Amino acid sequence: MGEPAVTGIEFLASFLRTGRLHGIGIGSTLAEVDRAFRHRFVDVVDEAGKSLRRDYGFVEFYFNPGDEWVMSGCSVELHRLASGPDMAEGWARTMGVEFPRYVAWEAVREELARVPGAPELTVADQGGFLEYRAAAAHVSVIVVDDEEEERGYHAGHGDVWSVSLWAPVQAVSSGSG
Repeated sequence: MGEPAVTGIEFLASFLRTGRLHGIGIGSTLAEVDRAFRHRFVDVVDEAGKSLRRDYGFVEFYFNPGDEWVMSGCSVELHRLASGPDMAEGWARTMGVEFPRYVAWEAVREELARVPGAPELTVADQGGFLEYRAAAAHVSVIVVDDEEEERGYHAGHGDVWSVSLWAPVQAVSSGSG
């Protein structure tokens, strides 16, 4: 088999710039996700049928109901790769993206800096983690900020824990007029 189409670092930098994974973003339907992601998954629907979580191992999508399920967010749980390298191998095989066991935030930032149109990032302390938000793309990156965390069966200091996409908050109309 040839080289994967893209590295995990390039994939994450693109996600931070665009808010899209393999062309999928907020508002995508379940059918569109099915076409874009050809990987094993587990669906979890809440008891009231008001939400669906599709778990691909280290990537999860969240959906809201309607005429059909519509994506409301997603999360790339990179910390799971530290204890499950077979997840990365499977993802490379089915999706063409090769992730390392640990993803250093500095490597993602360096990749972001290479490309025009890199998003502006704001940072917030999350108690042992730092959250870097690319508000324009609605993407946030959680990075391990505990100096004593060493790489092993989980991500270490300076490594990306997860990358998440969230739906923008809609302004509510007062309806007066």
